[in-house]
Amino acid sequence: MKNFIDELLQNSIIWVSALAWLIAQTSKVIITLLAKRRLDIKRFIGSGGMPSSHSAFVVSMATSIGQVHGYDSTMFALSTAFALVVMYDAAGVRRAAGRQAEVLNDIIDILQTKKEIPEKKLKELIGHTPVEVIVGAVLGIIISKIMLR
Repeated sequence: MKNFIDELLQNSIIWVSALAWLIAQTSKVIITLLAKRRLDIKRFIGSGGMPSSHSAFVVSMATSIGQVHGYDSTMFALSTAFALVVMYDAAGVRRAAGRQAEVLNDIIDILQTKKEIPEKKLKELIGHTPVEVIVGAVLGIIISKIMLR
């Protein structure tokens, strides 16, 4: 067990990827603070928004794997494929689900004005625009390149 923990603590790929995620999530809080002039700590753990922390995490992981194991390695190819699936999901499926939540919340608002409905609103910020995904991916590459020189 000790060997497992030691190896985990020394795994630079995990830590660089976690740092990319942390920077992306912190950026969301700062961007919300600047844009809306209010501190929204929920943005730190929430999904959606600029930049995509999912993209930052998986692209940082793939870039780190490429740097450590070689960009011609099977591990890099696998991690890149994984990153592309995650980014496609973030910008595609989850974005569509967020739009559906927006429409359903509008319907709830309309119905609530006519009578009391105890429905909880759905979370709308669950996906990303393509720009948010690209910015997250670029952030992941930059963090990985800086941390694993």
